[in-house]
Amino acid sequence: MRHTISLLVENEYGMLARIAGLFSARGYQIDTLCVAPTLEDGVSRMTLTTHGNDHVIEQILQQSRKMVRVIEVADLTASPHVEREMVMLTVNAHQGVERQEVLSLVEIFRARVVDVSNDAFILELTGNAEKVNAFIELLKPIGILDIVRTGTVAMTRVAHVKAQKLKDDDEEFSELTLNEKV
Repeated sequence: MRHTISLLVENEYGMLARIAGLFSARGYQIDTLCVAPTLEDGVSRMTLTTHGNDHVIEQILQQSRKMVRVIEVADLTASPHVEREMVMLTVNAHQGVERQEVLSLVEIFRARVVDVSNDAFILELTGNAEKVNAFIELLKPIGILDIVRTGTVAMTRVAHVKAQKLKDDDEEFSELTLNEKV
């Protein structure tokens, strides 16, 4: 099963190599990887996707949490979250029916044409992995000349974050109240 894992790490030289080393040393595959700074100075978020059964994923999470300079590790797969990926493609778009077919697909998928020449388009699409894969499959018969994909980026849904914060606050309040009664 495909899993999306989010890691908050200290933005330090070699951190990416350490995470990649953890995966390769244990024979785990990283399918996609995206790393970028967060709003907090010196902290980056790594979002990666991988495949494995529950036991393998649990091992990945436990080993990641043990690493020095890893602040937080979360498997977003089971919680409500939003995932996006971007793809840019250069596709054949000769005059006539082929060109119109590409433009129709662009409209249907809410993609964008970002560059035009006499016989090709550069297209940009953002969406979940299934949407990106479907777009690519429909363009293959027309002719994809080049392709670049980002890795998956993901965030927990806002409502879930707020609910978790309220739950944590309630538990903290209950603990304080219990301690005061003792």
